[in-house]
Amino acid sequence: MNIHPAFLLALLALTLALASSLVALPAARWPRALRWASLPLLALSGVAASGAGLWALIEGLDLGLTLPLGLPWLPWHLQLDALAGFFLALIGILVTAAGIYGPAYVRGLENGRESLAALGGFSGLFVTGMLLVVLAADAFLFMVAWELMSLASYFLVAFHHDNPANRRAAFLYLLMAHVGGLAILLGFGVLAAFAGGFEFELLRGAELSTLWASLCFALVLLGFGMKAGLVPLHAWLPEAHPVAPSHISALMSGAMLKVAVYGFVRVVFDLIGQFHWQWGVVVLVAGSLSALTGVLFAMMQSDLKRLLAYSSVENLGIIFIALGLALLFMSTGHPTLAALAFVAALYHAINHALFKGLLFLGAGAVLHSTHERDLEQMGGLLRRMPWTGLFFLVGCVAISALPPLNGFVSEWLTFQAALQAWQLDSGVLRSLIPIVSAVLALTGALVAATFVKVYGVAFLGQARSRHVRRARVVPMGMRLGQGLLAVFCVLLGVLPTQVIALLDPVAEAVFGTGLPQAAAGGWLWLTPVSAETASYSAPLSILLLALIAGVAILWARRGRVRRVRRCDPWDCGLTPPTPRMQYSAASFAQPIRRVFALAFVLDERKPTATDTRPRYRLRIADRAWSLLYMPLAQAVESAARRVVLLQSGNVRVYLGWTLATLLVLLWIIS
Repeated sequence: MNIHPAFLLALLALTLALASSLVALPAARWPRALRWASLPLLALSGVAASGAGLWALIEGLDLGLTLPLGLPWLPWHLQLDALAGFFLALIGILVTAAGIYGPAYVRGLENGRESLAALGGFSGLFVTGMLLVVLAADAFLFMVAWELMSLASYFLVAFHHDNPANRRAAFLYLLMAHVGGLAILLGFGVLAAFAGGFEFELLRGAELSTLWASLCFALVLLGFGMKAGLVPLHAWLPEAHPVAPSHISALMSGAMLKVAVYGFVRVVFDLIGQFHWQWGVVVLVAGSLSALTGVLFAMMQSDLKRLLAYSSVENLGIIFIALGLALLFMSTGHPTLAALAFVAALYHAINHALFKGLLFLGAGAVLHSTHERDLEQMGGLLRRMPWTGLFFLVGCVAISALPPLNGFVSEWLTFQAALQAWQLDSGVLRSLIPIVSAVLALTGALVAATFVKVYGVAFLGQARSRHVRRARVVPMGMRLGQGLLAVFCVLLGVLPTQVIALLDPVAEAVFGTGLPQAAAGGWLWLTPVSAETASYSAPLSILLLALIAGVAILWARRGRVRRVRRCDPWDCGLTPPTPRMQYSAASFAQPIRRVFALAFVLDERKPTATDTRPRYRLRIADRAWSLLYMPLAQAVESAARRVVLLQSGNVRVYLGWTLATLLVLLWIIS
């Protein structure tokens, strides 16, 4: 059997990920096995996955492979097409960076009570599950890989299991992951019932009525939306991501959430094969709500990793806004505009993977050096951790969608797609899309404010605690992992036309058309619609910024700028300034908290004149808990209490229930 070299590379990635899991088992006795064998193999797996994915994108491959595994009557079917290749490359880049970063990070865990064998073993299985989901070409293998990914990540979330809050977060994640998995399984069941099989090739040929297609869409939106963290299904995400080891948090936020995006795209855009404008409206509303809610809650957080987790909710909202636009344009007969919105979604997916992975690795470096996640205890880290400060700044600029980095390109493409709403015939849709655009613009402004807060409070000013003042530069491996992602953030911002050329085969496979006009002005100019409509040149932006910086430096060296004389500020006869006089994370977010107070459940306690030890306390809770999850939990608890009444301890009662059940079943069958 001749197997294409790209497929061999993908299979090698799977093999290396599994080998990484196996060689981590001796780490229970020899902790160095994790650093010297398991994590390097994981990094090599990422390199192989990236190579296979890029090969599929560049060549526009569409390959299939059947392996004699699985059930006797249902072997495993694998595929490597442009869509799978894109997400394979995305996962591979993140896994490579995590594999480089991990050895130095886990060295600090070798003296702890947690099992390093479990960390390495489940990390390898987690990556294997993600790769298999992307390569699966039948519903059975897809669901097996999906459950492998979910279960392995559950054990990674529960790694620091001594803390009850971590165990609670892991249980919540596992519960919602299985609810989402059940919804996905039912969605595949609807398709398989009409297709007569589980292979994706058969599912594509299923002829569904609008009702059944809409039911399948609703189920997969629920399942994949829950894994992606769309509001109001996001409750697990800010609980689970912060408590996992930092390189795992980067993989969960950067890669696992994109696997959910892949699943949604594969089923809705590829397998169902129908496009209805109502679906686009639902996805647009869900994406807008997620984007705005996510950034509002991110801005209110003082825990750095929890802030980044809420920010992932916001970015997944942006991705689904673009996917909703693609559904709307395709359902109304505008395939080129649908391709533009779809490319914007894919571009933002890889951008979010890069800068969110970078920021989580940066947060892990801060945690490794200071043992602190609370922004209120940080400050002045740029002088103590200059490389981490530089890379974290790149991530902050990228996630704030500021040119010339990568976050700007994908959000700009999303706006360009939204600005074409005038081509739609429906007045309702022409009115809805500008509202979504306004929400997206507001979200962008709030994101910039959030990460100004993060960087200013954590890296600038003075240290607010003793252990932060003792922070030191992290080991070389941790800096290399961050540096790799920072370089990609710059490259994807500087070379957008080349990136879109790589994404075009994906759009062509889904919609039958790409964006041939994107590079009509040459590699220097990006023209997504046309040169007359809008254009952007990242290289020229960099040249302009470099020119401004050069003029400023020359001006300063020629003495045109007065030298700053440093001295103590006038203190009105009071004590000198202290770190406590700086802006805190809570005070920075206070104006936004007042404006959007209705979005939060606030518990604010201000000190009074009678307090012997005055303290300010602020707790912010998510309204989704009180509006959705707590009533649901109470209903389940109430039902459980009633079911307990059946357990009377009387054998005759049990026999009676058994007889009644048999009679009901016989009645149903007959």
